[in-house]
Amino acid sequence: MGGPGGGVSMDPTAHATAETFNLAYSIMDSSRVSTFFISILLIVYGSFRSLALDEGKGEEGDEKEKKESNVTTLDSLQAMCLPLGASVSLLIMFFFFDSMQLLFAVCTAVIATVALAFLLLPMCQYFVRPCSTKGKISLGLCGRFTLAEILSVGISICVVCVWVLTGHWALMDFMGMGLCVAFIAFVRLPSLKVSTLLLSGLLLYDVFWVFFSQYVFSANVMVRVATRPAENPMGIMARKFSIGGVGGNIARNAPRLSLPGKLVFPSSHTAGHFSMLGLGDIVMPGLLLCFVMRYDAYKRAQHAKLAESGIPLPKHWQRISYFHCSLFGYFLGLLTATISSEVFKAAQPALLYLVPFTLLPLFAMAWMKGDLRSMWSEPFVTPPAPKFQTI
Repeated sequence: MGGPGGGVSMDPTAHATAETFNLAYSIMDSSRVSTFFISILLIVYGSFRSLALDEGKGEEGDEKEKKESNVTTLDSLQAMCLPLGASVSLLIMFFFFDSMQLLFAVCTAVIATVALAFLLLPMCQYFVRPCSTKGKISLGLCGRFTLAEILSVGISICVVCVWVLTGHWALMDFMGMGLCVAFIAFVRLPSLKVSTLLLSGLLLYDVFWVFFSQYVFSANVMVRVATRPAENPMGIMARKFSIGGVGGNIARNAPRLSLPGKLVFPSSHTAGHFSMLGLGDIVMPGLLLCFVMRYDAYKRAQHAKLAESGIPLPKHWQRISYFHCSLFGYFLGLLTATISSEVFKAAQPALLYLVPFTLLPLFAMAWMKGDLRSMWSEPFVTPPAPKFQTI
């Protein structure tokens, strides 16, 4: 239809349809799909690794006790203090990043090496099983390790070294995946109460540092820290010790490193554009999902004992587990966060959407099943037996 100036006006319905198509096209970008798939896969895999550590399948007593000693269980005080500690760490990286970037890069490389070795260990165990025994190899003062453990650490060191040389985003993502799985597997939330305190505090933390920090510090602190690259340690050392020759030139020209505190995936629609998701947006909801997976296993064990005693069980109990409910909520929360970032064209605090979408359905389902009281207060702790029996 012709307008007053001879132009063409678009039908409002057609305009809305075009905007909806563009939004759907942006969400279906390969970078977005990769973010969804990898984040959910890491949570599921990390939860199963955590459950395997609890069950200790195929492990001797000493080995099982060693792994259990590495597990950290958060209490209510730690859950409330963790967002404060994260805020302090964020401010340190914001104000002192330039003077401490070598320390940040080295610490990140060491931690990522250990986490990546943990991620690769089951695969290495599978490949070396036909040609290895259960015995351990002595490495002198370092201790005794299995062939699979040595292989996984060796591959991890190689990956980190290549990352330092190239700074490639895929290697950074690989290291970030190891950090996610290790954190989910070795950190425990003992109850729904602690989970709620932790996630609620982190929701406020995320909202403040993404939305309101620019009014206090004249910059978006969260985005600035997440996207700031660190100077390559090789270049720093080459300049400090005046290393010359071909090796010195390579070291001085080494690329700046984006630290693995996030997962990034390249867009197939826009060249040079990456989708980014912080590791905390995977790990923190992942701790909740790990807790509900352990609770599902706990309930299955209880019902197995009741079934052996001849007590009938509700037929609908196992149709939908708490883990399935929370995982679907995580997917919906991540989808909502993605749509919001596309609509507002700005960084969004993902936990603002992930926390309600994972916690609220879990509360509703636990209340309907009658498990809310037991989930709220440390369901895995067995009360001590009374010293005296009343007759």
